[in-house]
Amino acid sequence: MKNLKYNDHILILSLLATGIGFSSTLVAKLLILSLTLFTNLFYFQKFSLSPSVPGENHLGFVAIFVPVLGGLIVGLMARFGSKAIRGHGIPEAMENILLKESRIPRRVIFLKPLSAAISIGSGGPFGAEGPIIATGGALGSFVGRLSFITPKERKILLASGAAAGMSAIFGTPLSAVLLAIELLLFEFSAKSFIPVAIAAGVAATLRHQFLDSKPFLEVPISFNLDLKNMLLLSVGCILFGVLAVVATKVIYLLEDQFEKIPLHWMWWPSLGGLFVGLIGLIEPLSLGVGYQNIQAALSHQITVSAALGLLIWKFISWSIALSSGTSGGTLAPLLTVGSLSGMLLGGWIQAKVPEVSITLFALVGMAAVFAGASRSLLASVLFAVESTQQPVTIIPLLIGCSISYLVSHFLMTHSIMTEKIERRGVRVPSEYGA
Repeated sequence: MKNLKYNDHILILSLLATGIGFSSTLVAKLLILSLTLFTNLFYFQKFSLSPSVPGENHLGFVAIFVPVLGGLIVGLMARFGSKAIRGHGIPEAMENILLKESRIPRRVIFLKPLSAAISIGSGGPFGAEGPIIATGGALGSFVGRLSFITPKERKILLASGAAAGMSAIFGTPLSAVLLAIELLLFEFSAKSFIPVAIAAGVAATLRHQFLDSKPFLEVPISFNLDLKNMLLLSVGCILFGVLAVVATKVIYLLEDQFEKIPLHWMWWPSLGGLFVGLIGLIEPLSLGVGYQNIQAALSHQITVSAALGLLIWKFISWSIALSSGTSGGTLAPLLTVGSLSGMLLGGWIQAKVPEVSITLFALVGMAAVFAGASRSLLASVLFAVESTQQPVTIIPLLIGCSISYLVSHFLMTHSIMTEKIERRGVRVPSEYGA
């Protein structure tokens, strides 16, 4: 491809991205089916693809050991299959781009979604989005290696696969493109974002055929965009930024503690699974992906006491499990923590200022916590808009996520995505210039 013109390069990359978008959607479908299958096998002892919730199991005390078994299997897969399946996907993809010329081992295409399905199916408090982003990136990297293109162009295909994977799961193509630009591409050019946009668009189109045609979050919302509401929301977003910082610090503090355990890292996921199982016995809703928890918070269909308990236990369970090095994601847990904290804060303020919208606080909290933790500002804003199909919320989301990002920027040097690789001496670009 060295002798081709610039426009020809864009065309070829776009054609390859189209195939990656299609393939990533199929992988996303298989991941969802596998997750459902393993949930039924682990918790209900049946071979079924019917949707089920881990928290509704009737295993009693035995349920504590289900996440332990899942963690043991993932640990074995990581040690004897590929160490690359550990973690939540995006930092590992960033490291491959920065250090390994966007080369991801081919076996990750199969092992990452399988390990994630086992981890989440056995009660792991993660979402499917991190693993599918990592899997889509591995698929894009593999296609790039077959196509004899440059490392820079292989990076574009890796980002295309990651964006397609996110778009297939959530139906949010614009935010998927921006997430790829903000966290993976480290540049902004037509050659880079056109193939990524095509891959995300193809995946979003096919999602309606293979996955779901409904919005990821169905939330009717109405609010007054007046000065008082915006000031109250802005103050709340300072707290959301602090929460994002706390979540990031806790994750890496616990990770440091796991490093001190005198056991091979292969055993850490099962040890983390023990805590997940114990917490699941106390709060069953903390098990599994928990997308329904986000919906309940946004719709205000959960009591204050239940929301507070779920917020605390979900955060503890996710922090320990992720720090143990198992296969899982950060997006869904951060969205859960953000939406629940926003609902609680909005409810407290509404008791004093009745015209305040609890749903708006929950929605902005959901996006703001993710923006502060990941430092992906525009992707967070558009994710909330696209996932709910409520464009009217874009102004409070833009202001809220910006405030949370600003607080995070002042209180910590690195994000939840970059802390791990920055510790290894890898500099992650954060500013783009002409």
